[in-house]
Amino acid sequence: MTTPPSIPPTGTAAGTAHLPDPASSSARPPLVTRQLLLRFATVVGASASFFLLLSVVPLYAQRSGGDAGLATGALMLATVGGELATPRLVARYGYRTALAAGLVLLGAPALVLTAGDGMVWIVAMCLLRGLGFALTVVAGGALTASLIPAERRGEGLALAGIVSGVPSLVALPSGVWLAAHVGFTPVCVAGGVVALAAVLVVPGVPGRERSAGRGAGVVAGLRDGALARPTAVFATTALGAGIIVTFLPVAVPASLSALVTVALFAQPATSTVARWFAGRYGDRHGPARLVLPGLLASAAGLLLTASTGSPVAVLAGVTLFGAGFGVAQNATLTLMYSRVQESGYGTVSALWNVAYDGGMGVGALAFGVTAAHTGYPAAFALTAAAMLVALAPAWRDR
Repeated sequence: MTTPPSIPPTGTAAGTAHLPDPASSSARPPLVTRQLLLRFATVVGASASFFLLLSVVPLYAQRSGGDAGLATGALMLATVGGELATPRLVARYGYRTALAAGLVLLGAPALVLTAGDGMVWIVAMCLLRGLGFALTVVAGGALTASLIPAERRGEGLALAGIVSGVPSLVALPSGVWLAAHVGFTPVCVAGGVVALAAVLVVPGVPGRERSAGRGAGVVAGLRDGALARPTAVFATTALGAGIIVTFLPVAVPASLSALVTVALFAQPATSTVARWFAGRYGDRHGPARLVLPGLLASAAGLLLTASTGSPVAVLAGVTLFGAGFGVAQNATLTLMYSRVQESGYGTVSALWNVAYDGGMGVGALAFGVTAAHTGYPAAFALTAAAMLVALAPAWRDR
């Protein structure tokens, strides 16, 4: 089998080729630069725009007599499809063009979304926004990796995760609250403006990767075990993320509704903190050591959550899952970037984001079918057991 041109041969050398030399850790280069700050401005714009409308658009569709699920389904379908195509677009047009196009496609449809209330119009706008979001996360993710020194890649990616995560934590509940108090149109316009405003800083970021080499596509990347293994592990942990967000509110007894609010905040908050510590540890000792612990902690957390009638078990479970998921997020992404040349960053970004979005979607769908036959506690336990199938690729990447 021919190895993709941007991906070095697998094995020990492939896994450590770009990892820092511990002896040089005292002379680490600066992490935050002007170009990285400009990139973070686009991260905030894209994340705030996407999550501000994530729950608002389905609600608008439902109030308009349409299907809320269809709106979200169209958004995620376009996102995954766009993520698969973006590496080729980045290779042809560069980071700057792809990122600017993504922000425009994310923002412009939001400005006019409430101009129509039929499902055809709403779905069309969701498809455009999904494609735009895909361009921003894949092209932007590759750009972010190119701006972070290899010696501090784990820490830098963790910082990027925080910059992306904070707007989502604020925008998701704020969008629903604002829609109820000021109406759908102002919220949609705000979501459009924040994305389009970020386009103004795009000219300040690099247009193309600095290193030579031809990037590989997503399919070619999956043929290489060095990328396929961490992709499979992360997709497996993402199953649990989709399940918790979707089904915890209905699996926990109604008398414990306040617990759900706390748990749904604790899980992403713990993930963010764990991602930061995993990044710092990985820079010093190598991210490969964290892949297996991240998977095991995620599965154990989901198993604890199976005791849906116990507040202590649920809170401990989602917190443990959040810690494992945050570790897996950083370890798998850092490891994948360390195994390709810069021309392969688009492939890595696409694979990781498809694993994230696809894993969450598949997890929610499969869990719903399973829970209908077994009940929620058993479905949580069965899912935790099923996640252990990823032990093989995780063990291989220790």
